Parts: sequence; structure tokens; C-alpha cells
Amino acid sequence: MDVLEELGALAPLVMSAAKALVVLVVGWIVSGAVGGMVRRKVNASETIDNTLGNFFASIVKWVILLMVLVAVLGIFGIEATSLVAMMGAATLAIGLALQGTLSDLAAGFMLILFRPYKIGQYVDIGGTAGTVVDLNLFMTELATPDNIQIIVPNGQAWGSVITNFSHHDTRRVDLLFGIDYGDDATKAMAIILEQAQADGRVLTDPEPWVRVTNLGDSSVDLTARIWCKAEDYWDLKFAMTKGVKEAFDRHGISIPYPHRVEIKKEG
Repeated sequence: MDVLEELGALAPLVMSAAKALVVLVVGWIVSGAVGGMVRRKVNASETIDNTLGNFFASIVKWVILLMVLVAVLGIFGIEATSLVAMMGAATLAIGLALQGTLSDLAAGFMLILFRPYKIGQYVDIGGTAGTVVDLNLFMTELATPDNIQIIVPNGQAWGSVITNFSHHDTRRVDLLFGIDYGDDATKAMAIILEQAQADGRVLTDPEPWVRVTNLGDSSVDLTARIWCKAEDYWDLKFAMTKGVKEAFDRHGISIPYPHRVEIKKEG
């Protein structure tokens, strides 16, 4: 009889736990689905960039999960008013324990407000460089050129120097070429300029620029400055380096190896 009474007493608790589990599972699924829907809707707009879509989706997901938590506590008889009172009493302790997380949260709102970078842009955050893959409430996710994932807490991102290589539509490509002291510098400069003007990715405004910038130990250094669209930067840099080398070979312009003159004293 005692066993039956104990089982009877546990039945309401078991039922509450089962209901709470169902609410948690359903709430988790719904939060992910609604967050995904918000992300898709915002990203589908041509006037709103993808950074805001991911951020809003993150906010919606966490708000729904908070509502689920309140509902679960209600199943166990904890009223919302009691929950608010408990949270108010525990605010100081939670703030001290989660001050890093709260800092990341505040920084996330600042990053969205001022938007120093967006999804898809290549940035350097405090010495860590990569393409922005995601920006949510608490962290920024980067992918390096060799596809390594890097997670930067928003608090660190907001407090660091941010270099955005993709912010402007155009970039300047600086190229350095060394030629032999016996070669014709004017001819070499004309060859470089011809290669730049022949490439359709090179912008005409500002005009390509080639100058003698240094007299080195083994070479006369020529610097070329050309402008292109930001997305063409690396392809143009590689193509110009190869094209100028081949053009120098055709016209007899040599790129000298570093060398030293050794003087021996007798006696």
C-alpha cells in the first residue's frame, strides 16, 4: 500500500517532467524553424544585407527559448511573477558570473548598429584575418583562406582594431619589380605600364602609375600602383606579376639575383 501511495505521489511530478520535456523539445524545434524563417525573409530582401538577417534570427531564437523556459517553469508551478522576483534577486550574481557573456551581447548590438563589417567581407580583427561567415548575438565567425573556422567573441571584436579589406569597392595593387643596373629603367617602366593598360581589370581612374622608388644593393626597384575592383585584387596581382616577368624576358630586361662584391686585402 505504501508503495502504491509513493507511486501515486510521484505521478504528478513524472507527468510534469514529461510535459516539460515535450515543451523543451518543441520549443527548441520551433525556435530554430522561426529563426531560420526570419533569416531567409530578411536575406531575401535586396535592401537589407545578410548580416542583419543572421542577427535578427539569433534574437528571435533566443527570445522564443526564453519564453519556453518560462513555460517550463510554469509547468512545475513557478509563476512568472515569482520568476521575475527570483531573477531580480539573482541579477547581481548572474551579472558577475556572466559579465563576459553580457559584454559580448552588448558588443553584438554595437557591431550591428555601426556595422564595421558584414557577412562575406574579408577583415582583420585584432590580428585575426578571415572572411565573415556569421555575426550573431555573442560571436563573430570567420573563415580563413584555407577554410579554418575562427570564433571571435563580440566583446573582443568590438574592443579590437578592425581592418576591413572589402569595405570599399576598389583597391590599390602595389607591385615591386627589381631590374639590373645595366638595364634601361625607362623601357622597363614602359613595359610594366603596357601590361597594366592591357588588362581589362585595371581601372583608368586613377591612372596606372610606375616610378623608380629605390636604388637597392643589387637592383633598381620599380614600383607600380594600379587600381582595380576589390574582388579582382588577388587575381590581378598574380596576373601582373607573371605578365611583367614574361614581358621582361621577351625584351631582355633582367631581374638580378642579390650579389655581393668581396674585396680581399693582401698583406
